[in-house]
Amino acid sequence: MTARTWFAAAALVVLLAGCGAAAPVRAPVPALAGDALDARLRERDAWIARTETWGFAGKAGISRAGKGGSGRIEWDQRTGGAYEVALSAPITRQSWRLSGDLATGAARIDGLSGGAREGRDAEALLESATGWRVPLHLLGAWVRGAVASGVPAPAIDYDAEGRPVRFEQAGWTVRYLEWRPGPPGAPDLPVRIDAESGDARVRLVIDDWIFASP
Repeated sequence: MTARTWFAAAALVVLLAGCGAAAPVRAPVPALAGDALDARLRERDAWIARTETWGFAGKAGISRAGKGGSGRIEWDQRTGGAYEVALSAPITRQSWRLSGDLATGAARIDGLSGGAREGRDAEALLESATGWRVPLHLLGAWVRGAVASGVPAPAIDYDAEGRPVRFEQAGWTVRYLEWRPGPPGAPDLPVRIDAESGDARVRLVIDDWIFASP
């Protein structure tokens, strides 16, 4: 079974909440701007710069041209740029692992039918093996609530807490749908992220974070 087949076979879990009583109407909170916003952004950038070893676990939904699927995702990022991304489909009990290095771009996928595959471009390797477009070189910043450095992002919308709500980068439109408080010393962290580019879509729901010293 190919990665595309088993991953598409896993149904996306959708939790429907019942409608409760109407919430009281509250006055809008003014958005941060100027020096206050700049200070908040510098705090997040400084935290990202000193936190090179981290990981998260959650659910991922990946689709292209209306075809795709979902499963469990675990991302392990290490000091120096090495990373591993594991995807598993609980229903089919199939899984595969992408390991790579952001510094060199080299990558390897294990768990595919026909054996492991290797390449010098992780995103091209993933697309060739599965048909999915996933901006791996940008996701590391996006999942930590920041625009990736070194790549233009012409317009960024922020909420009242100075957290990004929506921006465009490298042809992708990124939306943050939910946040939660980070651990001590860390800024708020995203819970739900939705990224789209043409007919490609990546959705993440992050359940757990892990941070460690380099």
